[in-house]
Formats: sequence, C-alpha cells, structure tokens
Amino acid sequence: MTNDTQDRNWSNQPVDKIYDGNLKATIWRNEGEKGPFYTTEFTRTYKDADGNVRDAHSFIGSDQLKLAELARKSYERTTELRREEFHQNRQNREPDRPHTDRNR
Repeated sequence: MTNDTQDRNWSNQPVDKIYDGNLKATIWRNEGEKGPFYTTEFTRTYKDADGNVRDAHSFIGSDQLKLAELARKSYERTTELRREEFHQNRQNREPDRPHTDRNR
C-alpha cells in the first residue's frame, strides 16, 4: 500500500489537522470557480512491517465511532473557517466609515 498523502504534490498546506488517537482529519482550503471551499481527508495512521509510518483510508469497526466524531469536529472547524473568511473578506471590502448616531 502506498501512502497517498505523501505521494501527492499538494500546492498548498493543510489549514488544520484534528486527531483522535491514530485517526486524523486533514482540512484543506481550495479555490474553485465560485470561490474558496474546504475539503477534509480522513486517514488512519499505522506502521508497516518495516516500521515506516503510513496512512490508510480504510477503517476497522472500532474506529467508526471515532471517525464519526472526527467528521463532526471537522465540520465544525470548516464552518468556523468559512465564517472567519467571510468576515475577513467583508471587512476588507467595506471602507472605513465613521459611525453616525441616527438619533441626532
């Protein structure tokens, strides 16, 4: 089995990684036609017979509840990242306007 994560030549670095034991959710930021979006890669880390660290994309039964929790946490994190990016873009687009008191 090859280590897909190491074999890929990613043009960007992950924005976050969330761990639960030997399970990992890696969050990536991507650019699309409609703007940025986030994807999550789930892996199980193990050592092969030669002692090399590898990532697998299959999970045993006892990993499935941990995987579900990682999916929930990564969903929350990507939602947070999208919200932060939205607010940052909004602030960058809005010119500095003095606050006015409408009651005057």
